[in-house]
Amino acid sequence: MTTRLPFLASRLQGFGTTIFAEMSALAARTGAINLGQGFPDTDGPAEVAEAAIAAIRAGHNQYPPGPGIPELRAAIAQHQKRFWDLDVDPDSEVLVTAGATEAVAAALLALCEVGDEVIALEPTYDSYTAAASMAGARVRPVTLHPPDYALDLDALAGAVTPRTRLILLNSPHNPTGAVLDEAELAAVARLCVEHDLLAVTDEVYEHIVFDGVHRPLAGFPGMAERTLTLSSAGKTFSFTGWKVGWACGPAELVTAVRTAKQFLTYVNGAPFQHAVVTGLGLGDEYFDGLRADLQAKRDVLCSGLAAAGLTVFEPRGTYFVTVDIRALGEDDGLAFCRSLPERCGVVAVPNAVFYADPAKGRHLVRFTFCKRTDVLAEAAERLAGLSG
Repeated sequence: MTTRLPFLASRLQGFGTTIFAEMSALAARTGAINLGQGFPDTDGPAEVAEAAIAAIRAGHNQYPPGPGIPELRAAIAQHQKRFWDLDVDPDSEVLVTAGATEAVAAALLALCEVGDEVIALEPTYDSYTAAASMAGARVRPVTLHPPDYALDLDALAGAVTPRTRLILLNSPHNPTGAVLDEAELAAVARLCVEHDLLAVTDEVYEHIVFDGVHRPLAGFPGMAERTLTLSSAGKTFSFTGWKVGWACGPAELVTAVRTAKQFLTYVNGAPFQHAVVTGLGLGDEYFDGLRADLQAKRDVLCSGLAAAGLTVFEPRGTYFVTVDIRALGEDDGLAFCRSLPERCGVVAVPNAVFYADPAKGRHLVRFTFCKRTDVLAEAAERLAGLSG
């Protein structure tokens, strides 16, 4: 049973310290290899880091404009056109945020009335439920099931009620690594149009797709005028601590979200905004190299996990892989993850925390592979002891 926290408002009871913080602290305390929290163990492109240093030295250290610096908004608009053939106006249809996490929170605070419902895919990234609760809304999960984590279109349609305000879509999907295909996205689009729903799409892993292709929902018929597309620099450029994200969409939606966002962080990361301009302007070889590097790392970790006796659900995107621990005769993912550092010096995250009913994900565990190849190889060697 979750301990009730004194002073905390009822709508946030149950949202204590995140599982990522708990497991990262466990890794630090035990010296284990941290394959739990999704942050890289190397910095991103040197030219992007140098651009941040240059921006600091050039004096870009005070409040930037509320919507973000014009150069970054222009670079984001160019990125949307270059990669996804989406036309957005950098002046009225782009908003820079403190990472995609703030973008999600600001979107739900701005767009939801108290009592509204938000449809989200389950397992659900933990900030979605918390952000909905802060807005006085409620998440209605649509569960994706292994091994392929395909979207159940009947379940999706059945989740729509008169209280549904929007669909919060996460593809490529964290934590499963699923990538919604053309037919699935088209079905989501038709449902939104039919029921006059808004869509908020979390696309932070847009450049990390190994099998299939990424397609923004905003590009489907009837969706440009009702979709808020979110992304960030953290995952694409491996500077997760900079917290520079963005939201793109119709001016009316972006204005609504900016109204909420200005009272959260107001603005953020002035010199980092300048640096991300450099990142978004990198050539195709960078984005192709990022994908190829992570695909090779995926294969290293997946092979190690399989050799350890775990059932591996190979991801099509993101830098996470889910495993079923029952092949080892275990069924409690939280206990498994808490014991793993002592057993073999590796940290992972239990998927149960991503489910409204934790029993659905009790036997599932998530590992990340956004680490150096030698670290992943060492982790695989340590995990091999599990099957002994």
